[in-house]
Amino acid sequence: QVRLVESGGGLVQAGGSLRLSCTASGRTFSDYAMAWFRQAAGKEREFVAAISWSGASTYYADFVQGRFTISRDNAKKTMDLQMHSLKPEDTAVYYCAADPEDVVVVVTTGRFGSWGQGTQVTVSS
Repeated sequence: QVRLVESGGGLVQAGGSLRLSCTASGRTFSDYAMAWFRQAAGKEREFVAAISWSGASTYYADFVQGRFTISRDNAKKTMDLQMHSLKPEDTAVYYCAADPEDVVVVVTTGRFGSWGQGTQVTVSS
């Protein structure tokens, strides 16, 4: 497993932007598919975006609608989520996740072996 630490959350007005980062330590970062999930208060955790180990393949939830971009830097062991045009409904705790399984499998199952502790994103109207 890898240890994951998220950063970059905060308070932003609707229409604004935030960039979340996830820093990994431990096992070989480049072996892992990575993803972002979020959980709003009183709701179940939901998938946001995922990226393959190489960065060549990315996947997004329908609600992203082109507003978010996931990326990774294997040399730095980081993964980012650039968020634009934020809406109040994007308010949630955002978690990064990692798994050595193929990204298509983990996106389908939602089963990731390693999780960060989360970072709060609050979008005010």
